[in-house]
Amino acid sequence: MTKKPENLGERNEDGMTLEWHSPLEQPFHIAGFAWFDKERLYRRLPLTRKLPPMVDMLAGNTAGGQIRFQTNSPCLSVKVRLSGAANMGHMPATGQCGFDCYIGNLGEQKYFGSTLYDHTRQEYEISLYKKHNGSPRNITLYFPLYMGVEEVLIGLDSGSDVSPPPAYSSDRKIVLYGTSITQGACASRPGMAYPNILSRSINAEFYNLGFSGSGKGEAEVAEVIGEIGNPGLLVLDYEANCVSPELLRDTLPEFIRIYRRRHPKIPILVLSQIRSGLEHFVPEQLELRMKRKQIQRTVVETYRATGDRHIHFCDGGELLGEDYHDCTVDGIHPTDLGFQRMAERLAPVIDQLYPWK
Repeated sequence: MTKKPENLGERNEDGMTLEWHSPLEQPFHIAGFAWFDKERLYRRLPLTRKLPPMVDMLAGNTAGGQIRFQTNSPCLSVKVRLSGAANMGHMPATGQCGFDCYIGNLGEQKYFGSTLYDHTRQEYEISLYKKHNGSPRNITLYFPLYMGVEEVLIGLDSGSDVSPPPAYSSDRKIVLYGTSITQGACASRPGMAYPNILSRSINAEFYNLGFSGSGKGEAEVAEVIGEIGNPGLLVLDYEANCVSPELLRDTLPEFIRIYRRRHPKIPILVLSQIRSGLEHFVPEQLELRMKRKQIQRTVVETYRATGDRHIHFCDGGELLGEDYHDCTVDGIHPTDLGFQRMAERLAPVIDQLYPWK
């Protein structure tokens, strides 16, 4: 299906007339929001379900969302209305509130640019590129990691074609549940959160269900995640938000039990926490991580001993490498380097578990 322009807009400085498209309409594809087809909202969990208050609020952050399409337009702009202004002290506003543009076929996408704007504003219009030669391009726009998006419009040259993006290799979804690290703190821009990096090497739709400070493994959250249709893999990466080893010991088996009621054979990957930058100086940090890692390993081994061969454990402490202390902003949250390390080491693990065929 190819869409022709309908609503003409203003001319840009290069003399092209922009037409503003809503990505809510075909042939654009919105990815990363499991309830989008029902609610038509850029939101990660359903608005209609009762959730823990902080989870409910953070579900409005658009981490993991993507706008996918193909076009031969010589220019590309976006108009964005956010739910708030940038306000994070340890994360760039480009990561919190910006959009990233990647170009290329799935598995070959290359970074092109980000929305650079006055970060005190909640609304902005940005040209991402212009004067392209008009050959077809496969576009992926990554949504902001730590802000809500009330509206986004795509500006293309009048007369340009817009077509659906290429299909995924599988229609099974990869679901990641976790903490601020999963959500994307503190990537410099959206494309550098580790779930988004993985989405460029694994040809499937990803759902980022990381909730900053609020990934506590609640039963009601497990119930809602279990409702996501056609999953291919569930990654549980929420250790860092458990206030005590006891909470992790209590919630993890129950979370898995609830999920298994609906999805008895879907692979589950339990991912322990990455290394803290303070472990070298604060031995208690290392001891705590080791204790929680052993809890998770024991839970996985117990499930496997009872016949669940589809549950697996991955030691997150090995993801950042020997220079882990240089991979975070504040000793906890990864930089782009940290996220790249995580994605590079997780990709082959997920590739082995995800049912491609």
